[in-house]
Amino acid sequence: MAQMKRTVIVASAMVALTACAPAGYDPNTSAAEPVAVAAAEPTAAAEPTAEAEPEASQDAPATDAAPPANVRLTDELRGKKVARMGNVVTDQDGWILYRFDKDSADPPSSNCVGKCAKVWPPALTDGNPQLNGVSDDKVGTVTRQDGTRQITLGGWPLYRYIGDKKPGQWKGQAVGGTWFVVAPDGKKNLTCLPKGTPKPVEPPADNADDSAGGGSEDGGYSY
Repeated sequence: MAQMKRTVIVASAMVALTACAPAGYDPNTSAAEPVAVAAAEPTAAAEPTAEAEPEASQDAPATDAAPPANVRLTDELRGKKVARMGNVVTDQDGWILYRFDKDSADPPSSNCVGKCAKVWPPALTDGNPQLNGVSDDKVGTVTRQDGTRQITLGGWPLYRYIGDKKPGQWKGQAVGGTWFVVAPDGKKNLTCLPKGTPKPVEPPADNADDSAGGGSEDGGYSY
């Protein structure tokens, strides 16, 4: 897991909430670039140039798939404090990030795919997110099943939640008993837990992707 140098940008924001749960909360609702090789000068037929090609391919690192053009990247991780919840991590737009108990941190692995990933979009990166209030030795990436790279914190893959309707909300806290706001050290933030076990929102309607897997007949998916 490669560590990344980051520039530090100071940013802070406070979300004014009147209770432990955020406003409107209802727990029951639901490549590396290819190396350019100069052409060899033509020489006598007895001097093949094939030897240079294997060398070039050995030096070229394997590349991960680039995120699709219509998928937003997480360009920055910001460790900050918000009202009631305390220490959280957001992306560059202020959306609070989460971790999933059914994932693995050692080794890092994401088990949220298919419809699950539509409700919990992974925090994808091109490999260069900036860091503010988050230690670079905690940040890494994991390659997902589709070849894209997802940011990890303390080994745990990071996600947003489509149930959060505006930056600073954390309606995904304790959803299904497996999703939790992530703290800047990668651990679960258990400062403020809702009563009961909140249900996740439904995956976005998309008939073309109904066969993507990870779902159940009861409302979409089993996470």
